[in-house]
Amino acid sequence: GWQVSMKSGSLSCILPYNRLPVQLVSQVRVYTSNGQKKDLGSEDTSGSTPGETLHKVETGQDTTNAGQKQSLPKQPIQVKVKAVLKKREYGPKYTQNNFITGVRAINEFCLKSSDLDQLRKIKRRSPHDDTETFTVYLRSDVEAKSLEVWGSPEALARERKRRKEAEIKYRENLFRNQRLLWEYKEFFGNTKPRSSTAAMFFKGPGKVVMVAICINGLNFFFKLLAWVYTGSASMFSEAIHSLADTCNQALLALGISQSARTPDPSHPYGFTNMRYIASLISGVGIFMMGAGLSWYHGIIGLLHPHPVESLLWAYCILAGSLVSEGATLLVAINEIRRSARAKGLSFYQYVVQSRDPSTNVVLLEDAAAVLSVAVAATCMGLTSLTGNPYYDSVGSLGVGTLLGTVSAFLIYTNTEALLGRSIEPEQLQRLTELLESDPVVRAIHDVKATDMGMSKVRFKAEVDFDGRVVTRSYLEKQDIEQLLQEIQQVKTLEELEAFMLKHGENIVDTLGAEVDRLEKDLKQRNPDVRHVDLEIL
Repeated sequence: GWQVSMKSGSLSCILPYNRLPVQLVSQVRVYTSNGQKKDLGSEDTSGSTPGETLHKVETGQDTTNAGQKQSLPKQPIQVKVKAVLKKREYGPKYTQNNFITGVRAINEFCLKSSDLDQLRKIKRRSPHDDTETFTVYLRSDVEAKSLEVWGSPEALARERKRRKEAEIKYRENLFRNQRLLWEYKEFFGNTKPRSSTAAMFFKGPGKVVMVAICINGLNFFFKLLAWVYTGSASMFSEAIHSLADTCNQALLALGISQSARTPDPSHPYGFTNMRYIASLISGVGIFMMGAGLSWYHGIIGLLHPHPVESLLWAYCILAGSLVSEGATLLVAINEIRRSARAKGLSFYQYVVQSRDPSTNVVLLEDAAAVLSVAVAATCMGLTSLTGNPYYDSVGSLGVGTLLGTVSAFLIYTNTEALLGRSIEPEQLQRLTELLESDPVVRAIHDVKATDMGMSKVRFKAEVDFDGRVVTRSYLEKQDIEQLLQEIQQVKTLEELEAFMLKHGENIVDTLGAEVDRLEKDLKQRNPDVRHVDLEIL
């Protein structure tokens, strides 16, 4: 056990023993004032006096071996000194070296653009693709300039408060809000011209929807006249069906126009999902208005049958409806085929994945309309041949069931799209391989790619960068001979710290440039990828 305690000056230690007497022998070197050293050698401290040695050691002895003594071997004393930088506390004084943009300087410190002309300007790497560098200012310079302009921090705080109150009042007025938006557009400069809403309805899904609105509106009018004339339950279901289609397609047109709105601070990813929202509401409307009323009218016809009048006009109107609905169906089919071919998908995949919700709704509604016309004509024919009105009521129930099936499919596909489903595994694999094949990337983790709708993909991944490749990329842009001279001139810790801080910040900027390059490559090689978020591990 640890039983023997010894003390030497301020050094206290405990040594184990197994019934052996222990005595500490110390080697002492004394340095005199003239720089000479005296070696006092090894002395037995058990019998010495305080004047003879510098250290006195008390030793414990075993009662059975009190007279035995054993000396320890002489060992030189080694002292290692490690040079380390003093840990710094980064307080408000250090953060004054932070950069601030001109817009923030004007807004937060109540300055004018002319006030910034006199300050030091620093060019920094821009995080945006359309600009290479942008100008920033030192926060300390901006703070000093604001105090120079306003005189004191209290005056600046009062001005901020006054501007905040004025801004609140300014936002309360709609006209001033529009004027503020115009000023922001002028401030940010020229942007990509926004396509007019009217032009969207002359091509693509907008054209399909407008054709469907016109044809279904005419069909509803003539079917309504035929139902008033004949009193047929199937004709009533057809009229309600055409009315539901017209209303739903008008809602689709509203969704298309809203989806073209430019992103704003409240909706940074835009309004693309408005098409899916409109299609979802359209599916619910088909179920409630079309299927619900058709079922109701068919059940009433079964419970309270009544004779049907001459169906000649009804047949004529159904024939015209079949031709018009078939024409709209062909327009929707051609549009989907063209879009599916451009995306490299089959017709079935394009429809099931709801790549274009507006065209999907028109396609399914017109397909249901053609089938429902056939069902209604068949049931009306059976009624006219047999004189049994139950066939007509069964036809109404059949049209309602068909509309319910279409509405359920639309609700399911648009809900899946709004929830944010993942892209196809093959496409995700291509994006992953593109990142992993880059020399600067060591590994990637937690990859997520979400389909935002309308061929827009958001890609996110955590990237483990190879620091050696990043550093080598930085060194390739430097003058190595000049860098070597800077290293040779480093003599003190302060100079070493300044050297490392300078080049460390530049290497971090190089890493940011590599991230920008990877994001740009992903967008260029995959046009569907609109938003890329790469997190550095």
